[in-house]
Amino acid sequence: MKILWRLPPFFRFCILILASSVLITFTTDADGFRAGIAVRIVTPDPLLPVSGGVGPGHRTTKKQGDLTVRALVLESGATRVAIVSADFLGFPSVLGNKARAKIMGIAPENILIGATHTHSAPDCYGFPDGRGGTAANLEYLDMVCDRMAEAVNEATARLQAAKLKIATGEARGKIAYNYYAPQLYDPRCHVLQAIGADSKPIATLVNYAIHPEVLGAGQGILSPDLIGPLYDRIQETGGGIGIFMNSAQGGMVTADCRGPDGKDVQTWGECVRIGNLLADEAIRIVATAPAQENPSVYCGHKTIRFPVESPLLLAVMKASPLALAADSSNSVSTQLNVLNIGNAQILTIPGEALPNIGYYLKRKMRGEHNFLFGLTNDAFGYILTKEDWSSFKRYEYVSRTCLGEMTGQIFVDEALNLVIGSPIPQGLTKNQ
Repeated sequence: MKILWRLPPFFRFCILILASSVLITFTTDADGFRAGIAVRIVTPDPLLPVSGGVGPGHRTTKKQGDLTVRALVLESGATRVAIVSADFLGFPSVLGNKARAKIMGIAPENILIGATHTHSAPDCYGFPDGRGGTAANLEYLDMVCDRMAEAVNEATARLQAAKLKIATGEARGKIAYNYYAPQLYDPRCHVLQAIGADSKPIATLVNYAIHPEVLGAGQGILSPDLIGPLYDRIQETGGGIGIFMNSAQGGMVTADCRGPDGKDVQTWGECVRIGNLLADEAIRIVATAPAQENPSVYCGHKTIRFPVESPLLLAVMKASPLALAADSSNSVSTQLNVLNIGNAQILTIPGEALPNIGYYLKRKMRGEHNFLFGLTNDAFGYILTKEDWSSFKRYEYVSRTCLGEMTGQIFVDEALNLVIGSPIPQGLTKNQ
């Protein structure tokens, strides 16, 4: 410092200006938008039975692809969030909280954990097997929680300056349909892509409503189903690391693996076809989206409670070795999140909302792009309106596996209150 002040005034001025510029640059980089992603393989070795829903597990003899947990961490200023996707039918909060407790540098309420909903992965609920036991392996589930936390912590350590591309478009081709009413599903695919300083994608998040059940639980195959090929294709085409978050796929928005004869083609080749097609469509949709410089990030949350009226689900919760029923009040609580990322808004769903609920929420949300993260923070079965609940023979199964008649109404009311109480997404106005 003494040497500096011995210099002529002009040189002192130039050096101070240069130092200030460097300081401003470093401050801007530190406060700007950053992204990081990491992956862990969680395929059990030896293989475990797989679960396609309430009931006994199904013995497996081989695997197709690996099960993974994937963590995308986003940061803007003082706000840091983690979006986590796991290749399971569902991932209850009792497990999610075990992972959250081992994650550093991110507030637990800012960690969103969703399930891809593959029907070819081990049981994470502890469904009764009819013989007084369950196919759930608690030691394996503890390992999954550990690796999930590792993935989030690594993604945080890998945070780097980034830009963001966000887009919405119709995913074309033979990907999904509604088994109950073929055209009653949402064909929109929402894509969020983080771009590094080298202009190459770091990660591509795909948000789309579909049941990954091409293989199903009954073939003795452990698999991420179509989500595995989706990830492979994204990386092969230069989209960085892929991460999939399901949407409002309840009742029954499923993979369109129907063959010419109307029968399902339940093969790994069909998983590859659908996964590749969805990946290609996602990359196409996001390709021309403008890059958002320093998008802001906001994360809001609230705890809500649902009464459990379903005898089937109540029995599962109380019998589960995971202690899914936390108290004797015949009700469950869960966390809802709303995320604003740039001009996008994201709302979590703690289960499988039917498409009409999904359409309604997207219409009421306030982003230019409105994402729904289904089966996130919890997966409490189907979520349908009180008008649909137990009203149609076709809905008999979805009604039995719904918490109760008012589940949909409670969720929609609480979700929209959370949306209304959140800031307007970046670059938008109240009238948009």
